[in-house]
Amino acid sequence: MPEGDAVWRTARRLHQGLAGDRLEGSDVRVPAHATADLSGRRTIEVVPRGKHLLHRLEGDLTVHSHLRMEGSWRVHPVGRRHALGARHTVRALLWTSARVAVGDSLGMLDLVRTSEEHRVVGHLGPDLLDPGYDVQVALANVLADPERTITEACLDQRNVAGMGTIFTAEPLFVLGLHPWAPVGEVGADRVEEMLSTARRMLVLSCRTGRTTITGRADVTADDAWVHGRVGLPCKRCGTPVRLAPIGRQPQERVMFYCPTCQGGLAPTDDGARQTPLGHARRRYE
Repeated sequence: MPEGDAVWRTARRLHQGLAGDRLEGSDVRVPAHATADLSGRRTIEVVPRGKHLLHRLEGDLTVHSHLRMEGSWRVHPVGRRHALGARHTVRALLWTSARVAVGDSLGMLDLVRTSEEHRVVGHLGPDLLDPGYDVQVALANVLADPERTITEACLDQRNVAGMGTIFTAEPLFVLGLHPWAPVGEVGADRVEEMLSTARRMLVLSCRTGRTTITGRADVTADDAWVHGRVGLPCKRCGTPVRLAPIGRQPQERVMFYCPTCQGGLAPTDDGARQTPLGHARRRYE
């Protein structure tokens, strides 16, 4: 699922392509809004909210979407509208006289009154990429359940919005924190440091225009400490990076970590040899 930085870049792309222009037409391909006509409305702005996108139009109307695993929004010259719209996975087309925005494979798409956006994003905690991010509220949310693992607490978008497995695994490694450690054992100071580190990494990724941990322009394929590096040597100690499930269904995830740098094997890790992702004998997808 795209994380906060990818959603931020998507919102920026849509805003730059459509803001200030009137829509000449729309094609919303979800049953609840199939008859909606957005033509004549001017795009005011497109903004991210955690992993959600809010495309605000004149007349107190917002196109709300969530990319989930496979979704995307792209902006193309309007002349390509018919060809692009022929894809069976397209869920929305919004076009001006010059450009067309194509929402493909969207996990969520609906229309809400802008004044009632709280109905779709009001449950979210403080957004790490919001200029008005409130660290004290986010911290209090994460600390509210001291028995919960630090990973689960940070991935819960009701606590703090924008973090996914990448921007949870990487700060945990950088700070030497065990992903399965209960929040109460981690402590308030370290939790705050974790959130601040995640925020810096997300902001860096937004500035560079790609998901990055180091920010180095010469690093692309392996620009991570642990995420995606199962079976490969830790860049600090050489121990093979591991992957293990965390959380309970339906919120179960998998987390990358170094058992040497981060306090030992996970309680859900049997210690068996794991091969790098992409190899035929990989243990996890």
